[in-house]
Amino acid sequence: MAKYIVKRFFIMIITVLLIATLTFFLMHSIPGSPFNQERGTSEAVQANLEAFYGLDQPLYVQYAMYIKSIITFDFGPSIKNPNQTVNDLLSRGFPISFELGIITILTALVSGVTLGIIAALRHNGFIDYLAMTFAVLGISIPNFVLATLVIQQFAVNWGILPAATWSSPAHMVLPTLALATGPMAIIARLTRSSMLEVLTQDYIKMAKAKGLTPFRIIIKHALKNAMMPVVTILGTLIAGILTGTFVIEKIFAIPGMGKYFVDSINNRDYPVIMGTTVFYSSILVFMLFLVDIAYSLLDPRIKLNAKGGE
Repeated sequence: MAKYIVKRFFIMIITVLLIATLTFFLMHSIPGSPFNQERGTSEAVQANLEAFYGLDQPLYVQYAMYIKSIITFDFGPSIKNPNQTVNDLLSRGFPISFELGIITILTALVSGVTLGIIAALRHNGFIDYLAMTFAVLGISIPNFVLATLVIQQFAVNWGILPAATWSSPAHMVLPTLALATGPMAIIARLTRSSMLEVLTQDYIKMAKAKGLTPFRIIIKHALKNAMMPVVTILGTLIAGILTGTFVIEKIFAIPGMGKYFVDSINNRDYPVIMGTTVFYSSILVFMLFLVDIAYSLLDPRIKLNAKGGE
C-alpha cells in the first residue's frame, strides 16, 4: 500500500505539471497581448505593462517563472486587477466554490443511492419506472439549461427561492439542484443496476434464510458491493461537478472561483487562468487518488502494490 501511494504521488505531480505546461503554451499560442484589449493604451504603456508582468521575456524564461510560481504557490498579481494577487482571488473565491461542490457531491450521492435502492426494491413497478424516467431526464438536460429553468420557475414565477448570490441556505438550493441533478441521475441508475445484480447472489439468499431484516440485508450486505460501480465513476462525477461549478456560479452570480475564471478568460488574464487551472487540477488529481483508495477499501479482493495493479 505504501509503495503504491508513493508511486501515485509522483504520478499526480507529473500530471499536474503536464496540465500546467499545456495550459501555459495554449495561453501563449493565442495571437496578441492581454493589453491589446485596453483601448487608448499607447505602445509605450503596453510595453511597460508587458515588462512588469514578464511578458517581454523569451517564452522559455516565462515558462521557468511559471513553474517557479507553481512550486512556491505564488502566482503573482492579476492583470485585470493589479492591486490583487491570484492567491487573494483563490483564498476569497475557493471556499465558496468548495462549499458548493461539497454540498452538491453529498446531495447527488445520498439522493442518487437512495433513489437507486428504492427503484431496485420496487423493480418493474411504478416507483421503478418513475425513478428511471427522472434519471433519464436528469442525464439528458445540461446543468446550465436546468439552472435557467429552476430560476424561471422557483424564483420568477413562484418567488419562493432567491435567484442569485450565496448569502443564506435558501440561496444554496437552486445552484445545488441545478448542479447535482445530473450526477444524482447517473448514480441512481448505476445503483439500481448493481443492486438488482447483488440481490440475486447466494450470500443475500443466505442472509434472508437466516431471518435478517430487509433493512439489515440491504445496508450491511448488499449496499457495500452495489456501491462498487458508483465508486468507480465517482472521480469522473467529481470532475464534472468541479468544472460545472464555473458555469453555475456565473449563472447564479455566486462569488466563487467560477466568476474569476470566466472573467479571466474574457480578459485574457494569464496569471488568473493558469493559477486557477493548476489549483483545480491539483484538487481533481488528488480526488481521483482518494477514489482509488476508497475502491480498494470497499473490495478486500483488490490489493494495491507498487506496480499499481490488482
